[in-house]
Amino acid sequence: MQRILIAGCGYVGLAAAKLFRENAWCVTAWTRSGSLADCSVAETFDLRAVDLRELEQVRQNSFPSDLVVHCASSRGGDADQYRRIYRDGVVNLLQSFPGARIVFTSSTSVYGQRDGSWVDENSPAEPGTTKGEILREAEEIVLAHDGIVLRLGGIYGPGRSFLLQSVMHGAAALPSPERYVNQIHRDDVASAILSVAQQTNIAPRRIFNVVDDKPSSNREILAWLSSELRRPLANSVERSVRKRGASNKRVQNGRLRALGWKPRYPSYKEGFTESVLRVKS
Repeated sequence: MQRILIAGCGYVGLAAAKLFRENAWCVTAWTRSGSLADCSVAETFDLRAVDLRELEQVRQNSFPSDLVVHCASSRGGDADQYRRIYRDGVVNLLQSFPGARIVFTSSTSVYGQRDGSWVDENSPAEPGTTKGEILREAEEIVLAHDGIVLRLGGIYGPGRSFLLQSVMHGAAALPSPERYVNQIHRDDVASAILSVAQQTNIAPRRIFNVVDDKPSSNREILAWLSSELRRPLANSVERSVRKRGASNKRVQNGRLRALGWKPRYPSYKEGFTESVLRVKS
């Protein structure tokens, strides 16, 4: 039985832990608090409280592992927290698990293109933000140690979608300027992690974009959600720019598909209809 560490067992990490357990991996999961809302699931694997930012904690809890997945997040944290969790976190894992392959979940926000162009893993990744630069630094450290980098689109799924919540709460308005949104369902992120874990021979520069098949404009998605939910959008035009709002690109997933992976939810329509908006019977 192969062993895996999920370092950061949150929204994505828990889904990945479940999937690896279903595929007969021996799963150890770390969270900073050591607690999960879904305790029944946590009972099926080893759950520990470990702070990735603290090298000694990481060393003391290390074990012989075949694969280490860094999918911890720093939602709402400042640049220093970002640096400690992402850059320092991967360094601590690499030092403490020298015999394991490492998978680092990065972000498509490292692509700074603003012209709506198509980008793939060979496109320039010049984020232009401090947090994006920290992610790039962490990526390069992982790649230098023969690790794998997964650049994730905006994650959505049950209980999580900024666009959905904005429509539900009547806060959404037609955006200006219109821009492309690159999304991925939480469960498709988990399957992408499993897909690369099952590969025994991945060529150098192991970077993969993890997005669905259909980049769509924020205006299109909001209009569709408004129609599906029968909730009108606000009459005003939204011109505020969010963290990723300055970028505008269409991210391709061809390299990951070439490994045999394909998203269960190829676009936001399937993802929302089958998973997020589905009425419970």
